Amino acid sequence: MISGWALIMLVFLNVALAGVRRLGGDRGGNFAIATAVMLPVLIVAGGGAVDASSAYFERSRIQGQLDAAVLAAAGESDSAKRPATAAGFMPAVSTGTSQNPLVVTNNSDGSVTGTYTYTMPNSFLGIVGIDNFKLVVTATAMATSKSGGEAVSDGAACIHVLANTSQAVLINSGANVKSENCGVDVLSTSNPAFIMNAGAKIDTPRFCVKGTNYIKNGGTLTNLKTGCAAAPDPYAGRFAEPVLPAKCETSGVPNGSTFTLKPGMHCDVTFNGSPTITFAPGLHIIKGRMIINSGATVKAEGVTFYFPDVNSEIRANGGLTFNASAPTSGPYGGILMYEATSSASNNSNKQQYIFNGSVSETLSGIIYLPNRNVTYNSKTNQTSRINMVVNTMIMNSSNWNIEPYEGGSSSSQPGSASGSSAVRLIN
Repeated sequence: MISGWALIMLVFLNVALAGVRRLGGDRGGNFAIATAVMLPVLIVAGGGAVDASSAYFERSRIQGQLDAAVLAAAGESDSAKRPATAAGFMPAVSTGTSQNPLVVTNNSDGSVTGTYTYTMPNSFLGIVGIDNFKLVVTATAMATSKSGGEAVSDGAACIHVLANTSQAVLINSGANVKSENCGVDVLSTSNPAFIMNAGAKIDTPRFCVKGTNYIKNGGTLTNLKTGCAAAPDPYAGRFAEPVLPAKCETSGVPNGSTFTLKPGMHCDVTFNGSPTITFAPGLHIIKGRMIINSGATVKAEGVTFYFPDVNSEIRANGGLTFNASAPTSGPYGGILMYEATSSASNNSNKQQYIFNGSVSETLSGIIYLPNRNVTYNSKTNQTSRINMVVNTMIMNSSNWNIEPYEGGSSSSQPGSASGSSAVRLIN
């Protein structure tokens, strides 16, 4: 897609080129003179198109971040905290003045409007005195309160399966899932929407399936509802995607048995043996595959794991003890795991993700993996408190005790910590 600025510059460039072609018919010395006159015009026109296109794509990128910022701000019940909440999602770009580039306004209807103004320098148009483009981006979001209704009275969903495919959920023999307050919502209307095999037990206050066709070969499934109003993705567009660092903090095959990983990007890492791996609090970007062999112990308190594409993952080879919790505040407050969703090609390339703790796994936070076909093999000695979004799910032999995650900052959740509101963009 070409912006208006770029289109104007391209038209200008074509006109200039046509002029040169016409002058090319002159076989005399005038051609060389005309070419010398037109060459700077061609350079400025071509360079201007590059500057305009760069500004357009940068504006689109900032728009996505501002959308996430105002959604987070609208979910903050304390209006005085909304500017700071929104600021955590925006890049530190200077406008060249003392004015704050981000202005957050609380509107009379309860909505929140963010306006972000910044100056993008030009690489070519400065030749003709156009040093930069001043770009202004706006977004408005509103939180809508929920009052009663099915999602509150029978256990709001904390597991969302998004795919509208056959067998979006497969519950195999040995799967044992128990919760007092955590429901499961399945958006599939395909035939069958889910399959449950004998020897499995799913005991939750809500198992809501949008479709009406399924296969149940035995087992125990409490509170099944078909043709149910399964909730859509509650976090779509909510989380800002970080800029990837220029270098990897960790890569290759580290030597040793005890590791403490600093926040940063970890690229194609394999931990051999049975190490103890501690992730220091902060944002850890997992690029490529991080392989953790059997018998390892993983500690990750106050940590957010981010996957920049569908081929990035933490892959455990079983026999793993994995304890992880999300930060309770800051721009990633409440987010334990999430992945990039801004790329259409990435979104159309769903990949498998395996939770393979096997020995013990305790998780706390939002797990947002809408492009992953999740297989769950883990056991939990304690209750995991999570809100999970996936594409499809296979529940294999496992002991999974779960409850809804209610901690973290309101900037990372759809409404307040109690889930009493939903947030949406209104322009």
